[in-house]
Amino acid sequence: MPLTLGAIILNVKDLGPAREFWTAALGLTPAGNPDFLLPPSTAPATRLHLDENDQTHLDLWIDHETDTLESEVERLISLGATRVEDWTYPPDADFVVLKSPDGTVFCVID
Repeated sequence: MPLTLGAIILNVKDLGPAREFWTAALGLTPAGNPDFLLPPSTAPATRLHLDENDQTHLDLWIDHETDTLESEVERLISLGATRVEDWTYPPDADFVVLKSPDGTVFCVID
């Protein structure tokens, strides 16, 4: 049997605010150890993308049935995220680059 992707580890400066942000942003639930956050049981499997040029980051996909890209970006900003203003976007970009309060760069994808 092949291995399964068990966890993504984020190096954060302060566990409390990071836990609060990511729990609210992704609808996660603390499990056992309060620093282990589990997705809802209905969440799709997480993919692993390999790239020779990009930095390690999270890609977060919006739910088209309930959200738009801008509404989700605004929700995350209200939770403490900030836009990465100096990012170079391609002309047809379907994503926005944000930074969590703990400094983790992530993309919100339409």
